[in-house]
Amino acid sequence: MVTSKPTCGAAAIRAERGSARYSRRMAEPNQRHADAQRRLELATAAANAEAAVAQPQLDAFVAEATSRGLAPEALQATLLTGRRVKTPLTGWYINAARTIAVGVGGEFYNLVTSGPPLARFTGVTPEPARPVTEIGRGGRDGETGPLADFLARALENYAKR
Repeated sequence: MVTSKPTCGAAAIRAERGSARYSRRMAEPNQRHADAQRRLELATAAANAEAAVAQPQLDAFVAEATSRGLAPEALQATLLTGRRVKTPLTGWYINAARTIAVGVGGEFYNLVTSGPPLARFTGVTPEPARPVTEIGRGGRDGETGPLADFLARALENYAKR
């Protein structure tokens, strides 16, 4: 079916007016957009505040691990397929599943990532994540709890090695 815009007469005038109204309506900022923008700003501010609380805990963990002589290990990431792959990172895992780690500089890493098909040969380089004070928040299964508990447990586990 071929459709075409009217080029003359009343239909053309109505189509032109309709498109002008639509363009004007879409150009005006609406309340829903403003509300969504505000929610985004609030969520970002809350995440930044949480990171500001969590980062000193990570720094204290690294200082304590270093002072105890707990050697960092080469970190591996888990691809979404479940395969473990190498990374250029060193640090300490803080959960039993070995999917969350702290780098030697106090960086927080989520080590579950996607990767290219050749990642099993080339490895991946995860980016540091924004630290959180509650690990596994909103999760149904698995390990959840305060970051401080995970860090204390990691210090105990690495000290036993």
